[in-house]
Amino acid sequence: MNPPASTRRRAINWTIFFAVLGPGIITAMVDNDAGGISTYSAAGANFGNAFLWSLIPIMLALILVQEMSNRMGVVTGKGLAALIREKFGVKITFYLVLALLVTNFGNVLAEFAGIAASSQILGLKASFCVPAGAIFVWLMAVKGSYKTVERVFLFACLFYALYIVTGFLAKPDWGAVARDTAIPTFSFNTAWLAMLVGIIGTTIAPWMQFYQQASVVEKRIPIEQYRYSKYDTIIGGIVVTVVAYFIVVVCSATLFNNGVQIDTAAQAAEALAPLTSQYASILFAIGLLSASLFAASILPLSTAYTVCEALGWEAAVDRKFAEAPQFYLLYTLLILFGAGIAMIPGINLFSIMLVSQIINGVLLPIIILFILLLVNDREIMGEYRNGPITNTISVIAMILVGIAALVMVVFTMIDLFR
Repeated sequence: MNPPASTRRRAINWTIFFAVLGPGIITAMVDNDAGGISTYSAAGANFGNAFLWSLIPIMLALILVQEMSNRMGVVTGKGLAALIREKFGVKITFYLVLALLVTNFGNVLAEFAGIAASSQILGLKASFCVPAGAIFVWLMAVKGSYKTVERVFLFACLFYALYIVTGFLAKPDWGAVARDTAIPTFSFNTAWLAMLVGIIGTTIAPWMQFYQQASVVEKRIPIEQYRYSKYDTIIGGIVVTVVAYFIVVVCSATLFNNGVQIDTAAQAAEALAPLTSQYASILFAIGLLSASLFAASILPLSTAYTVCEALGWEAAVDRKFAEAPQFYLLYTLLILFGAGIAMIPGINLFSIMLVSQIINGVLLPIIILFILLLVNDREIMGEYRNGPITNTISVIAMILVGIAALVMVVFTMIDLFR
C-alpha cells in the first residue's frame, strides 16, 4: 500500500538529497580554517572546557544566518552581492565589497601561513608545500568544472574527522566534558571575554554568507528542492561545531591540564607530541594542513564570486577563462599574492590578520542587517520571506553578534597597538 500523500511529501528522496548536498557543508567546514583551529586550540589550552557550552548557541546562530543566505540563493537565483547592488545601489556595494576584499586577503594569507607551519611540523619543506598548494588549488578551479571542484571539497571535509580521532587519543575526562557542556560558566575578565568574542567571530564570518549563496546559485538548485538545501545547511552547522568541540576537548585534556598555553594551531600540534602519543600530534598537524589547503581554495573563490557579482561581471567555475576573465584573474591574483607574501622571511602576518579581524568585526553585523532586509523583502522573496518568529530570533542574534563584533574590534585594536 502506498503511504498517504502527506507522508510521501515528508519522505526524504536520498538521490535528490545527495545531489543537492555541498554548499552548506563545504561553507561551514571551511570555517574551521587555520584561524579557526588556532582559536579553538587556544580556547582549550588556555581556558580548559570553559567554552564548550558556548558552541551550542553559536552553532544555532550560524545555522540561522546561513539558512537565510541559502534560501535567498535558491529563491532568487542571484548571489548576495548582486542582490545588495540591485537593492541598495552601487556605492554602498562598492565599499562593502572593498572591505570584504581586504579582510578576505588577510584570511588567505593566514591559510598559506597555516600550510607552511603544518608542513614544517610534518617534516616537509614549506618552500615546496606552499607553492605546490597554490598551484594545486589554482589548477583545480581553473581547469575543473563546478561538480569536480565540489566533489574535491566534499572529500576534503573528511579530513576533519582527524580531530575527532585525536579527541579520543587524548583520553579526556568525559564526565567533566559533559558537565561543562551542559552548565554554562561566565567570567568578566578581559581575556575570557576576548576569547568568547574570538570564538563567535571565527565561527560566523562575513565571507560565508556570500560564498554559500553564490554556490547555491551556481549549483542551480530549484525551489522544489529547497528543503534538501536547508538540510545541507543544518548538517554543515552541526558538523563544523562537532569538529570545533573536539579541538577544544583535545587541547583542554592535554595542554590545559599540563599548564601549556598556546596562541596558534601549529603550537598546539607541536605541544601535543610529548603529552600524548606521537600519532595525536601528527593527526593534528595533518588536519591543520588539509584545513589550510581547503580554505586557501575556498576563500579566493568566495572573494572572486563576491567582487564579480557586485560589479556585474560573469562569475562561475563552470565558465571558461575567456567567458569570465575578471573572475579567474582575481582568483589567480589572490592565490599568487597570498602564497608569495606568506613566504617572505620575517613578514609580520600577525598584524595583517589582526587588521583583517577588525574589518571582519565591523562587517559582520552590517551584512546580517542587509540579509535581514533582503530576506524580508516581498518583491524579492515572496512567500519565502522570514516569518515573525524567525525575524525575532534573527534580530536578537544580530544584536548579540553586533555587540560581540564591537567588543572584538576593541580587543583587536588593543592587541594591534600594544
